[in-house]
Amino acid sequence: MQVWPGQPYPLGATYDGVGTNFAVFSESADRIELCLLGPDDVETTIELRETDAFVRHAYLPGIQPGQRYGFRVHGSYEPARGQRHNGAKLLLDPYAKAMSGTIDWDESVYGYHFGAPERRNDLDSGPHTMHSVVINPYFDWGNDRPPRTEYHRSVIYEAHVKGLTQLHPGIPEEIRGTYAALAHPALIEHLAKLGITAIELMPVHQFVRDHRLRDIGLSNYWGYNTIGFFAPHGSYSSVGDRGQQVQEFKSMVKALHAAGIEVILDVVYNHTAEGNHLGPTLSMRGLDNASYYRLAPDRRYYTDTTGTGNSLLMRSPHVLQLIMDSLRYWVTEMHVDGFRFDLAATLARQFHEVDRLSSFFDLVQQDPVVSQAKLIAEPWDVGEGGYQVGNFPPLWTEWNGMYRDTVRDLWRGENATLAEFGSRLTGSSDLYQHDGRRPIASINFITCHDGFTLRDLVSYNDKHNEANGEHNRDGESFNRSWNCGVEGPTKDTRVLELRARQQRNFIATLLLSQGVPMLSHGDELGRTQGGNNNAYCQDSELSWVNWPGDGELLEFTQGMVWLRRNHPVFRRRRFFRGRPVAAAHDDLTDIAWFTPGGEEMTERDWSASYAKSLTVFLNGAAISEPDRRGGRITDDSFLLLFNAHHESLQFIVPREHGEEWQVVVDTTLATLPTPGTGLRVKEGDGLWLADRSLLVLQRPA
Repeated sequence: MQVWPGQPYPLGATYDGVGTNFAVFSESADRIELCLLGPDDVETTIELRETDAFVRHAYLPGIQPGQRYGFRVHGSYEPARGQRHNGAKLLLDPYAKAMSGTIDWDESVYGYHFGAPERRNDLDSGPHTMHSVVINPYFDWGNDRPPRTEYHRSVIYEAHVKGLTQLHPGIPEEIRGTYAALAHPALIEHLAKLGITAIELMPVHQFVRDHRLRDIGLSNYWGYNTIGFFAPHGSYSSVGDRGQQVQEFKSMVKALHAAGIEVILDVVYNHTAEGNHLGPTLSMRGLDNASYYRLAPDRRYYTDTTGTGNSLLMRSPHVLQLIMDSLRYWVTEMHVDGFRFDLAATLARQFHEVDRLSSFFDLVQQDPVVSQAKLIAEPWDVGEGGYQVGNFPPLWTEWNGMYRDTVRDLWRGENATLAEFGSRLTGSSDLYQHDGRRPIASINFITCHDGFTLRDLVSYNDKHNEANGEHNRDGESFNRSWNCGVEGPTKDTRVLELRARQQRNFIATLLLSQGVPMLSHGDELGRTQGGNNNAYCQDSELSWVNWPGDGELLEFTQGMVWLRRNHPVFRRRRFFRGRPVAAAHDDLTDIAWFTPGGEEMTERDWSASYAKSLTVFLNGAAISEPDRRGGRITDDSFLLLFNAHHESLQFIVPREHGEEWQVVVDTTLATLPTPGTGLRVKEGDGLWLADRSLLVLQRPA
């Protein structure tokens, strides 16, 4: 076999049509061998002799896509000094564009012997681990274009590749649970009718099934256990994992883009699947442990701010390069449109504390590719000072956990919630306005993958995670949920009606709020997990979307999404001012707040702990934003009547804010009124709102 010197960049395996360049970083290795695997897993070994800036490299003519490979790294094995090299371990390439096979959790994949963690383990892991794969980078993108939907027009749909599609009757069985299923017309039609503009996929970077979960018959369903930051997860492919998953993923993106739907990836750059000091040696641990991971003062152990055993070393230039190269690759080569960063506070831990000025954010800010993608932070981790909602840089948007908590508290009847609810409904200016950000910085959500589904939120007071094998100890115990009077399934029609109304209340509130709404997959269909609020290990019908679901709830959700889409007053680009806008040519403020009695709210009304009801006036003539043609955006005006009280209340339509109004949303009804048929009322009229219900009144411009 010919071996040419090759190039140190790009890192990973790069096929050019004739051969493949291999490049891998390790500052601490004495020697690195490239291992090419044949049909019977027989290894052909080539030592990487060329070195530039700690990158070993070689070019091999004739090496084609589909070739499996790995690295064997020789050097010091001194855990007390932070290094764990061992040539007996076949290592994955951190830059591999595809990975093949699975880990069978034989003792050989560990750096120590079971029962004797102080003893070095020299068993060969090659037959028991995954392999990196050379891919064909060429793909016919045709006329693919990113939709580039503006944030204020976005409706995000968080989804799991398998969970969303596995039971869909309109998708052929042989492709269910795969990237091809997401590209199927039946699935795209559902998203398009729902009005979704972006699908946010739970982790699709190659991840690992945990040893512990395998032993108890469960799996890492969610995928927050990444081992490959460039590789699409192989088991989500319908055509194989020898590089075909890359082509299938690209075809999925192309199909979604053709329907005007953006693709956002939930990415896990804060840790890897190698776990703590007792974890397996799969990739970075064996390449250069001290360069990739944050080590504790006792360098045998890891600093863990993620709850997974390790955290990547965010002050290492090689870790930062790995993450930035990965992000850039997914935008330029895979055509994705944005990223949601899991436990993003860890990415800000350059040293110990969370620092919004850390190197990672500087690199993102100046990168001409990554900075233009949608960047969404999960603004917390499990370390000290990790809750950072509202504290990310101006370029970023954030999952707004305060929005979720406040809206849940309002509708379950908690006291003293009105004032904070007012902030959350209007875009959380208290969190984002201080550094020049706008309402779009707030990604609003009621539910997500982590916690109860929407249906379970109104059906359970307590978690029911017994199926997870941890005696119901896992998962959040404080869910801000309310079962409406009965725990779990019931035939009580009054309870069922209330639960249905509460689901509509949550969906309506979400889509009437300023900011960017995010729905969790299946919530529009009434999906349940039987009270399990931590289904991370449940790759089963417990967590899959059960189609067709609740058709009335789906119709209601579709109606609310389209109401939002058709009326810019619900998706303003700027915060409310709370005063009249000169360009509106009237003397009405852009927003006003009223008691149920129709009087303007006072400080005393806001602070009344028992108050759970109010009316909000949104002035469509006072949006005060330019349109695309240089004019000014105007809209109809609306009154939002919220009654989260446990009894029905009479609301008075405020005077001097519009003579005549029409009901366009009533959450006591299963679906929205047909346009033009809703109840008409006049200023000063009284309206009785049922307990825990919401009305929206519209006044044409």
